[in-house]
Amino acid sequence: MRIAVISDTHFPQRGPALPPLCDQCLASADLIVHAGDLCDLHTLGSIRDVGPPVIAVHGNVDDADVRAQLPRETEFEVGGTRIAVVHDAGAAAGRLSRLRRQFPAAGVVIFGHSHVPLIEQGADGFLILNPGSPTDRRRQAVHTMAELIVGPGFALRATIIPLDDAAGTPRQND
Repeated sequence: MRIAVISDTHFPQRGPALPPLCDQCLASADLIVHAGDLCDLHTLGSIRDVGPPVIAVHGNVDDADVRAQLPRETEFEVGGTRIAVVHDAGAAAGRLSRLRRQFPAAGVVIFGHSHVPLIEQGADGFLILNPGSPTDRRRQAVHTMAELIVGPGFALRATIIPLDDAAGTPRQND
């Protein structure tokens, strides 16, 4: 199963649309996960309109309507792998072990908030994933999203997908 992972879209403040490659990746996924900071219900509706099912949590800048509709954190299972989603995973120091304690049944925790893309895996296979942001790169070189592949026998592969080049030119699907 292909899971497209985004976070921190911050619409409409960060523009009117996702980068073209992000749209393509979302549309071709089996599931979309948004790790918070959509900002408003229109954004949530736009992402749901892409087609695949959407699992999302609210973030710290989401308005009251989004907070009323989405949980602060959630867990679900795909292909025998338990996946947790939360917006703010806290400080970088100790994050892997802290998230392992917070979500003991999960094999993967997806989070956002920092806009810093990250894939980190513990010795036991526990994986944490931050997709960065497709619209607000902050101090990162490029806008990013992530893809999580969950295969038979609990096989996992996480990838950070750069959505533009260092000059800010949007990438197309290769």
